[in-house]
Amino acid sequence: MRRGLSSAIGLVGASALIALAGCTTDPSVQPSGEGGGGEEESSQEWFDQELYDTQLAQRDIDPQGPEDKPYLQMIDPEMVDTSQFESAGEKKMCFANASISNPWRQTGWITMNEQLKELKDNGVITEMETRDAQDNDDTQISDIDYFISEGDCDGFIISPNSTAAITPAVERACETDKPVIVFDRGVETDCAVTFIHPIGGFAWGIDSAEFLIDNLSDGDKVVALRILPGVDVLEQRWAAAEKLFDEAGIDVVDHFTEGDPATIKKVVSDELAKSDVQGIWMDAGDGAVSAIEAFEDAGKDYPVMTGEDELSFLRKWDETGMTAIAPVYTNFQWRTPLLAAEMIFEGQEVPSEWVLPQDPITADELDEYLDRNEGMPDGHYAKFGGEDLPGFPEVWQDRVIP
Repeated sequence: MRRGLSSAIGLVGASALIALAGCTTDPSVQPSGEGGGGEEESSQEWFDQELYDTQLAQRDIDPQGPEDKPYLQMIDPEMVDTSQFESAGEKKMCFANASISNPWRQTGWITMNEQLKELKDNGVITEMETRDAQDNDDTQISDIDYFISEGDCDGFIISPNSTAAITPAVERACETDKPVIVFDRGVETDCAVTFIHPIGGFAWGIDSAEFLIDNLSDGDKVVALRILPGVDVLEQRWAAAEKLFDEAGIDVVDHFTEGDPATIKKVVSDELAKSDVQGIWMDAGDGAVSAIEAFEDAGKDYPVMTGEDELSFLRKWDETGMTAIAPVYTNFQWRTPLLAAEMIFEGQEVPSEWVLPQDPITADELDEYLDRNEGMPDGHYAKFGGEDLPGFPEVWQDRVIP
């Protein structure tokens, strides 16, 4: 619920969020319309066979790291020396965040701040100054330049608003010779010490499209609900899915919705008025329940559906008994940048590209994740990975946004 240009760091895994609430200001990105008005050219532009093959393989690699701490696990890492950053004493991190404009990012932001509380106790990461770009490239560029000019940051954490536009600002942060950690979405430079993200958009597209293909027939119609163009992981999700749908003979029509529930419901209702729809594919779970409600309002059978691990979708899935899967863009990645900073200041090796596990929730696991997240609000993400942090569960239940 809630990102193809591959970053130079991200040639073995792209990154993301996953969801933006507004359009990118990257001038290289042009919206491709909806419903077949230019998506084929767009998906070809963002498709990267090497990256697709890498993420396809990474789905089957057992991650290294502690089994009970998935936020510290890493897939096929190449470790880098960080001894030049080793330094004792209190450290201030400066965080340039794309936004907290949707429930996925809000869940992660809560988790990140709870992780910060824990790290303060060890006297290493004692402060994190944060600036919120509110989904705007120009604002985030100014935020990063502000941190650089202030000169009191011991390290930088950057969750880019978009891929190309933020790259020069990230490079300027690297030129300070302070450690830079990029997470969630990628940029087009490898200057950061580490780039942290789940496997990536192609893996999401493969997981979700394969599920629909396995449960549909040749000629069945799928409505693809996309948030917006120009965000690498989102474009990669669609590029992978479209490739597999084409190969399987699945009829797909796609629409951009900006994740707006009312728009999603109207799009699905309009498509149902034209013909039967057997499947729903989403590049993020925003408004998944609205898509399901469109079928209920039209008196149609539930579709085969891919959503996300947001609880509103999981609960509706459980209530309806529909055939579904919940792809995951692991929200616990919001813990990893601060833990990586701690490691870097201690001179420990970290992966140059820190690829975290990204496993969908299947029907066999649905009850388990609903039980584990009992009492959490609908906008919460089932694989948030913060159960061992100090404020669990009340901080997430009360949706305390720092």
